[in-house]
Amino acid sequence: MARGVDARGTDRPDPTDWVTRAADDAIRHAGGEDAVRAEGRTITCASGASPSGPVHLGNLREFLTVHFVAEEIGRRGLPVRHLHSWDDYDRFRKVPAGVDPSWADHIGRPLSAVPDPWECHRSWAEHFKEPLVTSLRALGVEMEEVSQTEAYRRGDYVEQVLQAVEHRDRIESVLARYRTKAAPVAESEQEAAALAESVTGDEEPAGAGDLARFPYKPYCRQCGRDTTTATAYDDDSTDLAYSCTSCGFEGTTNLRTDHEGKLVWKVDWPMRWSVEGVDFEPGGVDHASPGSSYTVGKEVVKAVYGARAPSFVGYSFVGAGGQVKMSSSRGGVPTAADALQILEAPVLRWLYVRRQPKQAFNVDFGPEVVRLYDEWDSLTRKAADPAKRDAQVLSWERASSTAAAGTLATPAVVVPFRLLSSVADVTAGSADMVSRIVGDVGHEHASVADLEPRLSRAMTWMSEYVPESERTVVRRGPDAARLAALSEDEELWLAQLLDRMPDHLELEATTSLIYGVPKLARGLGLDDAPTDEVKADQKAFFRLLYELLVDAERGPRLPTLFLALGAEKVRRLLTP
Repeated sequence: MARGVDARGTDRPDPTDWVTRAADDAIRHAGGEDAVRAEGRTITCASGASPSGPVHLGNLREFLTVHFVAEEIGRRGLPVRHLHSWDDYDRFRKVPAGVDPSWADHIGRPLSAVPDPWECHRSWAEHFKEPLVTSLRALGVEMEEVSQTEAYRRGDYVEQVLQAVEHRDRIESVLARYRTKAAPVAESEQEAAALAESVTGDEEPAGAGDLARFPYKPYCRQCGRDTTTATAYDDDSTDLAYSCTSCGFEGTTNLRTDHEGKLVWKVDWPMRWSVEGVDFEPGGVDHASPGSSYTVGKEVVKAVYGARAPSFVGYSFVGAGGQVKMSSSRGGVPTAADALQILEAPVLRWLYVRRQPKQAFNVDFGPEVVRLYDEWDSLTRKAADPAKRDAQVLSWERASSTAAAGTLATPAVVVPFRLLSSVADVTAGSADMVSRIVGDVGHEHASVADLEPRLSRAMTWMSEYVPESERTVVRRGPDAARLAALSEDEELWLAQLLDRMPDHLELEATTSLIYGVPKLARGLGLDDAPTDEVKADQKAFFRLLYELLVDAERGPRLPTLFLALGAEKVRRLLTP
């Protein structure tokens, strides 16, 4: 079974479940359930992302990993928060495809200071933050958001910055031990490229002379870029002199009063752990390898801030279209908003919660979508039986609802996705026609609204994700040449079909007739079992119907196709 009962009488998940294990670790980090309750403290589960481009389905794993763990902690009745840091004070690194090359002038400036090329948001960072926040709300994810631009510029971290600068020798001794550590071993060329891309130039301190490893980097007061080199520092006054290689400016900033820069990443991350009291935070495998941000951060946070690194879960890449890790700077990568156009929110959540974090996977927007919905519907039926609760059902439960949003939107009347998309294909995406046909085939419903949100997703998938070459195109008129060249058997089959086909088609009777015509032609009854000869005739007859109706060798299920077209159009296309 997926759950058991603990000493408190609480319904507790199976400890083999990854969410349960991560929640247990976070609670232990916070001092244990009793201490958390007694002290009235809130357990902090943190995520972070740099809005440097579209926040794609690979980045979504960061958010959902934290969300599921926070949900489990909250389910146990413990105070918890999902704290998300927007790393919008990170530098703008490169101009992605499709953006005016003149934006290269902004390289080195904070993402929050780079203008939006599309002129719909106040900055580059906001352009990419807003759509993801909208998608996260649709997914039932609620979180406290922190802008690192605002936090640094308010001076929230002044004391921690000064502490890092004071202990810069300690920081350097930690970093030095890891500089020769081996990089993570990639399992494929794509993964190697992804890992290489994840290594950023500002992870290490930089400076000149005695300040070669200075852990703080100011943004140039004149040009706004981080292309600065520390040239002198006074520990008493906290004045930092620097020069800028981009514009040639030379100036001084005071670390206590002027909030014009930030700690380098490998110091910034552990600093925030100490400030925010983080108990759990995941990271990609590139952050968990030897010499990476997390392994270094564990030592930095202890040596500099006397704090402890949060419990950690490393997660693997999520790919699409054969690309192992999606790069938001390349453009054209699927985002959560893209996925929600074709996947119901619980189904998208399920893709992430059902797998161990270290298990890499691809999101396929092709034929796999149909199979995915079939799996989901099958699991939904299983979850309705209390006697069948297991780890799979637990993942379904986690995907289906949240503490804040309750049960996420699913159709009132569940129609198989393959049927909806097939009918949408034949009817050219008319919601009313799709609704009528699925009602005719046995899925009774009061209105189109009863089929949502799945109906819209099926229509979108068919129109935008299925190649035109694979869509069904109904003939506008009869294929006179083919009808004139019918064999004797083919003429008999069509005659039998047209003679018995009623003006109003119903699924069961239409199915029986289509499969039964070859039986009748061989002197059998509609209800008789097919012989080997009849089975061969059925294949030939079905191929003929597809050819005459949609000019293809195969297509949607013929009974569904007949109901979609209606008896009058079927007669017109099949009559010699």
